[in-house]
Amino acid sequence: MEEIPGLYIRRGKTALWVTLSLLTLALVVLTIGLISATRTDNVPVSGYYPGITLSFGAFLGIVGIHLVENRRPMLVAAIIFISIGVIASFFCAIVDGIIASEFIDIRPLQEDMCDYYSSGSAYVFDNYYNEVTCRSFNKACKLKLRSNTCYCCYLYNCDNPEYYPHYYQFTGVGSCWDVIHLHRLLWASVVLNVIALFLGIIDAAILGAYKDMQKPTPQVAPSPAPPPHILYNPTQHMLSYSGFCPPGQALPAYPNYPIPMQHTSSYQAPATPQMIPEGGSGVCPSEESQSQQPSQAPTQPQPQGATQDPGGYMLTPNAPALYGSSYGPFEKPPPYAC
Repeated sequence: MEEIPGLYIRRGKTALWVTLSLLTLALVVLTIGLISATRTDNVPVSGYYPGITLSFGAFLGIVGIHLVENRRPMLVAAIIFISIGVIASFFCAIVDGIIASEFIDIRPLQEDMCDYYSSGSAYVFDNYYNEVTCRSFNKACKLKLRSNTCYCCYLYNCDNPEYYPHYYQFTGVGSCWDVIHLHRLLWASVVLNVIALFLGIIDAAILGAYKDMQKPTPQVAPSPAPPPHILYNPTQHMLSYSGFCPPGQALPAYPNYPIPMQHTSSYQAPATPQMIPEGGSGVCPSEESQSQQPSQAPTQPQPQGATQDPGGYMLTPNAPALYGSSYGPFEKPPPYAC
């Protein structure tokens, strides 16, 4: 099965080459149509109209193919102009074909039966109203001509000058051979318009299929997640995983207070009778010194709201509650939960 990126690139190249071909053909049709229209002054030519719309539509198509963001609207506009050009090519090919086949007879021109009138007077207004004698079917009649006109008396009807099935005069030409060139250019325009008709239909279909395709995004391999950063705090004797704990939670900071040592057992040693030496008191000298120390120490005033701990330490109101350790000397407390 063909991959999507390869299909997208191949269709884009095909659409580009077909649109370039249509643009070249439309410019040729426009050029030949303009030359045919300016060859004479009295023969209408419509072959250059499709060249205008087709060339503009092909230009929009080329721009739309190279766009990324606004590619679809530009291609839709190109398809619309190309469709209008296709319709114009159809009708203009019919009109130019009828004119070249039915209204222009080149047999008298090829047999040198026509004359060329250049100028009969130095005045421009007299040139238009100049009259020449024309003989048709053994009958002479007057024919009004302009300067630079090729006329055929063989095609002119002296009995009914208003009715003529063919063009009998061609104004604004350099010679009668220009009429033959005009006839050939008309047929060339007809053929090119027919080719542009089919090429425009193909190009519109290709651009219509290409505008609905989405440009594939390059697939990038996801980068592996970094390992969690392990921090070691020797004062806490624990490992903290910064990658596992949410950053919003934090433990409250409290000042360090000395924790009194509490006995794990409520057992008190029984009082044993001590030998009192003769002549002495029943109190040991060491006990006397220990009993004298509290009496000698100055009493300090307790702050307001402070409580006296049984161990003899002062606790402030903001101090946390103290609990005794329920673990043995060789057991380690569990780490803090996140």
